[in-house]
Amino acid sequence: MTDQQCDVIVIGGGQAGLSVGYHLKRRGVRFLILDAQARVGDAWRKRWDSLRLFSPARYDGLDGMPFPGDPDAFPTKDEMADYLEAYAARFELPVLSGVTVERLARERDGFIIEAGERRFEAKAVIVAMASYQKPRIPAFARALDPSIVQLHGADYKNPGQLNDGDVLVVGAANSGAEIAMDLAGARKVTVSGRHPGHIPFSSTSFARKLLITFLFRFVFHRLLRVTNRIGRKAQNKPHSATPLIRQKPRDLANAGIERVGRTVAARGGLPLLDDGRALAVANVIWCTGYHPGFSWIDLPIFGDDGAPKHESGVATDAPGLYFVGLHFLHAFSSAMIHGVGRDANRIADIAANRATSPSPQFRSGWQLQTARPAG
Repeated sequence: MTDQQCDVIVIGGGQAGLSVGYHLKRRGVRFLILDAQARVGDAWRKRWDSLRLFSPARYDGLDGMPFPGDPDAFPTKDEMADYLEAYAARFELPVLSGVTVERLARERDGFIIEAGERRFEAKAVIVAMASYQKPRIPAFARALDPSIVQLHGADYKNPGQLNDGDVLVVGAANSGAEIAMDLAGARKVTVSGRHPGHIPFSSTSFARKLLITFLFRFVFHRLLRVTNRIGRKAQNKPHSATPLIRQKPRDLANAGIERVGRTVAARGGLPLLDDGRALAVANVIWCTGYHPGFSWIDLPIFGDDGAPKHESGVATDAPGLYFVGLHFLHAFSSAMIHGVGRDANRIADIAANRATSPSPQFRSGWQLQTARPAG
């Protein structure tokens, strides 16, 4: 039995899904947003306690609602979560929380979405989720001594989760650097991995503000796009980390954090560096990225790397299926808060046109039960 039928189903109620919902509502489309979290913004609330966003507040607002407060401040994860909840409430977006999608499949000219005993039907589906759904941990982690506490960055909350003793943070990009700083002081912390570069100016300098503006508004959002040669070249490279926004190498050094090369294997139950050293640590935190995590999509749309095949968010082998929020969906900024609105607007327009076009293979009389707005 089908719970609800509508023109468009949006899967994911984070910043990408809410942004899509904003643009769909402006077009008068009957839609639902399905979100696995119990409350809008919970994906942010569940991250580590001291987390602040890596972008200033001026780049953290969604279309139609600027982020409140000091535009140059870095919001906390709870402030971001509360902003998303307020956004959903302000625009009365139809979010169904606590709905974990287990299968998306084709049915006639549309789609079915299964979530436990619930079933939804739609003419078009927008998967509004990042490429970072399933933590990626190297296989050799299983060979580490079982007494070593191992956490992925997605599961780290605070130092209280760890053993007494030294910590190795594997991954030197923004998450790794921030978690290392959170741990520094009470114990020895080592960060392993290639340095992704950093913004060289102090956090309050005018030069830093100019550089951040140049990166976010021009390089990430306009220059690195799939519609030009330099963007396509960058897209085809392995995922490169964003330069460190807040931390700098000297900040880590001043905090007593040691920087080392890559962690490549395990030897004698200990993590092995590329210089041949085995580190005797009590804890390892893996800031090593994510798998796409889209195994619940029961459609032949995936490439050899496990990522969905698409053209700027339009699935190439499944008419009516779209994506928003993926890494480099249309530009380097596509997975960033400030970049998702452009993609959401474009995909919402395409999906709305398809969903509202007459289709003889679809039953008439679509009725959308009213969902209580989040918040």
